[in-house]
Amino acid sequence: MDKGLHFMFCVITTMLLLRESSQTGEKNDPKMLGCIQIWFYASLQSGTDSRGSEEGLPTLTVTTILEDPYVMVRSAELEGYCIDLLKALAAMLHFSYKVKVVGDGQYGAVSSSGNWTGMIGEILRQEADIAVAPLTVTSAREEVVSFTTPFLQTGIGILLRKDTVSQEMSFFHFLAPFSKETWTGLLFAYVLTCFCLFLVARLSPCEWNEPKNEENNFTFLNSLWFGAGALALQGVTPRPKALSVRVIAAVWWLFTIALLAAYIANFTALLSSGSEQLPIQTFEDLVKQRKLEFGTLDGSSTFYFFKNSKNPTHQMIYEYMDKRRDYVLVKTYQEAVQRVMESNYAFIGESISQDLAAARHCNLIRAPEVIGARGFGIATTQASLWTKKLSIAVLKLRESGDLDYFRNKWWETSCLHQGRDGWSPLQPQALGGLFLTLAIGLALGVIAAVVELSNKSRHAAGHAKKSCCSVFTEEMCARLRIKGNTRQSQETAGRANA
Repeated sequence: MDKGLHFMFCVITTMLLLRESSQTGEKNDPKMLGCIQIWFYASLQSGTDSRGSEEGLPTLTVTTILEDPYVMVRSAELEGYCIDLLKALAAMLHFSYKVKVVGDGQYGAVSSSGNWTGMIGEILRQEADIAVAPLTVTSAREEVVSFTTPFLQTGIGILLRKDTVSQEMSFFHFLAPFSKETWTGLLFAYVLTCFCLFLVARLSPCEWNEPKNEENNFTFLNSLWFGAGALALQGVTPRPKALSVRVIAAVWWLFTIALLAAYIANFTALLSSGSEQLPIQTFEDLVKQRKLEFGTLDGSSTFYFFKNSKNPTHQMIYEYMDKRRDYVLVKTYQEAVQRVMESNYAFIGESISQDLAAARHCNLIRAPEVIGARGFGIATTQASLWTKKLSIAVLKLRESGDLDYFRNKWWETSCLHQGRDGWSPLQPQALGGLFLTLAIGLALGVIAAVVELSNKSRHAAGHAKKSCCSVFTEEMCARLRIKGNTRQSQETAGRANA
């Protein structure tokens, strides 16, 4: 209600001033109209963005900058991460405030005349008491103003458009869902399973009752074909008869079903994320390529980071931007994001802001490398008594989880897939339980085959009046086609009968 009355009062006062000017026969002076408009906007902004009309509370003038999602204008009011932070600080430290947007739209840098621009300049000229904005703490700024404990940690990253950096998939790209170790383990499991099928089918009397008169269907080649058919989810012959062979076949089927499900899921995530299609992973990759232009915000801390860095790669980036500053340097963050989306341009800036852009624009992605760890702090005058109080309040908000809540609130993503760090080749550890289940199944199948062969040998030994061990050995040699041992066993048996 108070806001509505204030708004109506501003409208009526402006109309009366214009009417009085027209009735006196004077021409409407453009300067006068401009002053009226400025006064009207200032009154409206003061009515919507000032807090704490309570008597006795100190009032701070807060300068900020319009940048999504830190400070935004919605429904004639300011809102965003920094506004929520400012409200929380005011409630904790019991002060009121008036928010003003920085006049020149700059963060703060030294101009050619030696004066500070942006929010830093307004604090130095005492036009504002504090600056609550995504203002990076740097040594140059710290020399003229004081900063609180950082309320957000960030770094310098590279914002790209996915289709501008995509490259053709490699010929063996279909192998990417699994790591090399996983493919090696899969090949070993396949060969071992097929060998166990071949071995158990020869040992089991239910699968191969008369080795002298019958032909075993599970040769080693047939076993390999049986295992490959299971990998393709196709039923193939020969069909197992013995329980031991069926146990191994069933475990192998379960193993292949789970393995194929993991492969399809990871391959789908790989295709949708495009993380393997990023040839620009580091700043060195950015310098080496010639397809994309790259730049940063004009006069920002990021620009001066590369200017002051002794790293050869960073120096090359600075020289490139400095020589083409009229073409590659941008004025605002919104302009940078728009340029990345519409042209072959890579934006170098705060990684936390780039994460927001990638979350809201699904065709954008941030390169993995982040350099120059830094933080956003609240700037005050050097002699201000509010610096320590605000630092302690920021620490309390961090400890209580409020800063994380603000971050999650304003960095909410609308993208289903986050390709930059949402995919990686499937490692053997992730399939460890699956391989263990297969190993146990193979062991059970071999044990079952030995038990089946032992039972038959026991019955045969009773009828032939021989020892069970000798009959078991003969059966084993006959089924495994060990001719020397079989001939020796037959000669020994003949001598005993003689």
